[in-house]
Amino acid sequence: MGETLVSVDELDAAAAEAELRQLAEKIAFHDARYYNDDAPEISDADYDVLRRRNLAIEQKFPKLVRDDSPSQHVGYVVLDKFEKAAHALPMLSLDNAFNDEDVRDFAKRALRILKLAGDKVLSLTAEPKIDGLSLSLRYEGGVLQTAVTRGDGSVGENVTENARTIADIPNVLSGENIPDVVEIRGEVFMTHEAFAKLNERMKEEGKAEYVNPRNTAAGSLRQLDSAVTASRPLKFFAYAWGEMSAMPSDTQMGMVAQMADWGFQVNPLMAVFDSIEPLIEHFHRIETERVSLAYDIDGVVYKVNDLALQARLGFVSRFPRWAIAHKFPAEKAWTILRNIEIQVGRTGALTPVARLEPITVGGVVVTTATLHNQDYVAGIGKDGEEIRSGKDLRIGDRVQIQRAGDVIPQILDVDLEYRDASSKPFEYPEICPACGSHAVREINEKTGKTDSVRRCSGGLICPAQVKERLKHLVSRNAFDIEGFGEKQVESFYDAGLVANAADIFTLRKRDAHSLKKLKDREGMGALSAAKLFDAIDDKRKIDLHRLLFGLGIRHVGQQTAKDMARVYRDATVISDAMQAMDGQHSEAWLELTAIDGIGDTVAASLQEFFRESGNVKVFEALLEELEPIAPEIAQTDSPVAGKTIVFTGSLEQMTRDEAKAMAERAGARVSGSVSIKTDLVVAGPGAGSKLKKAVELGVDTVDEDGWFELIGRDKNL
Repeated sequence: MGETLVSVDELDAAAAEAELRQLAEKIAFHDARYYNDDAPEISDADYDVLRRRNLAIEQKFPKLVRDDSPSQHVGYVVLDKFEKAAHALPMLSLDNAFNDEDVRDFAKRALRILKLAGDKVLSLTAEPKIDGLSLSLRYEGGVLQTAVTRGDGSVGENVTENARTIADIPNVLSGENIPDVVEIRGEVFMTHEAFAKLNERMKEEGKAEYVNPRNTAAGSLRQLDSAVTASRPLKFFAYAWGEMSAMPSDTQMGMVAQMADWGFQVNPLMAVFDSIEPLIEHFHRIETERVSLAYDIDGVVYKVNDLALQARLGFVSRFPRWAIAHKFPAEKAWTILRNIEIQVGRTGALTPVARLEPITVGGVVVTTATLHNQDYVAGIGKDGEEIRSGKDLRIGDRVQIQRAGDVIPQILDVDLEYRDASSKPFEYPEICPACGSHAVREINEKTGKTDSVRRCSGGLICPAQVKERLKHLVSRNAFDIEGFGEKQVESFYDAGLVANAADIFTLRKRDAHSLKKLKDREGMGALSAAKLFDAIDDKRKIDLHRLLFGLGIRHVGQQTAKDMARVYRDATVISDAMQAMDGQHSEAWLELTAIDGIGDTVAASLQEFFRESGNVKVFEALLEELEPIAPEIAQTDSPVAGKTIVFTGSLEQMTRDEAKAMAERAGARVSGSVSIKTDLVVAGPGAGSKLKKAVELGVDTVDEDGWFELIGRDKNL
């Protein structure tokens, strides 16, 4: 995953709170890609690292557990395009074991919780973990009523009509001993053979081929048109249950056998063991046979066989204590590295991508692999990403490929004995291939280490970045142009109406001489076009700090922009000063870094931005259309002049933006977090962790009335 993480034991409460927020956002994003889009972007292994990190921090800081914590839910929110249906009993996920010792610990822990002697036999079932889509089937009177996907574990998508098209799912249960209510849970999947035939058909029809059987099965089941689902050869294995009006057996193995009697397909490799070592041997036997199976599996699931003991063990967080998934390591293969291409991302990062001699890994033909960053190509890896040979990657190398978590291919090793003696190290470009601007690697001023990512400095002109820069420019905290949001940026850029920031403010003039008027474009109209032009004109007079922030220069946030505006007070002066910078010893550099809160990292970023003539050209064109407004000179004699203020809680007498502006006019600096440098915390109702930290650090705190009393109750400051 690439980033160096501080040990959980070294985290303080503030750092833990910030990381838990970031982890919640990251995991929610990847949950959406996996459960909702059927298009995961990271490997199962990397995803598990995120979840384990989140859980470890929560265990150390239990009071910081968030309402949206990944440990509090399973899966992802269902799509609106399907009817939602609640599960009578939650569909939970499983904890993971990554090695044999984890499995032994699982068994010991179960015996300990059950207060059974260490030599007591604990019967466990073992069944292959199918890589598919979880589904819950509800039968009443033996007749299928609903089929619901896992969803978020509590509410899923109603895909009943699609499920009826799957031959392995009986519409009516057969046999005897059928309770009035039966909920069967299992996995929808697609065999390798069926997947290959489907891709052959797609290729013949000139359509895009599918990536892997799991995502294809998931996408096939979640079709609005059940005829599409019916055309896909989906399979279903039953292995668990939800609500049951009566239990036909008192063991896990007995329940699965009963499912087979009712007409379901169950996995023939499922077995029961009375000791751990034969169980683990079974796992490795299945691991060896995995390549010969007709379907994809990514591990083996163990469950306590005795249902009474399952009930005693219960649950913890989102996992049952009586079950665990023993995951397989990722599959590997050797192939030839044919080329290394550089792709420019929307943030300007130059990312290397390996072009490979096609090779089949885990049933999928792999032709590309991630190379992460410049250090990875050079063999300077970190955090598990290091190429084990410790050597640089070169075109023509024989390399080992791993489908991490059976999703994202990556290069794991290099066969140096195969390397041609005439091969040369890959020369990583220092010029952006998308726009020709110079690309740089920053130095972290705290650690002194060079950033592993090389970035394009041509933010305002680089076609790979310009859309994101324009979206930032029109955003709320920058220009805040009413009616000009991300949708308009996408549309206008694609139509060639806006290619850079200055084009926004020449739009009315150019439209007047255009054959195709803005009002005649789809989604517009005369009134909408007129309102948009007026909204743009309203922002021709713009606060200088909003202009600076709107440029989207790396590391130049709102506060830095305000600090620069306060000192330089003129856009042209800023441009000239930044262009005059020539390293850390130049006068312009020293003048900039003399501003409180601005260090070498910000200075370096500004220097690189204004070194690019294309950026300067767009900036100057922008200034021709704008009238930047210098900030009011802040008070120097107010009680809060020079102090750092934090506002927290629900402010009732002013908005958060009004509070910040008021404090800054009074000469204070506003921060978003509490630290030993904080001078005062203004806390409204509902103030939580920030107020608590302020008390712990001995920082002065006041409520809103106290704030107004402190500054003389002048709300017009």
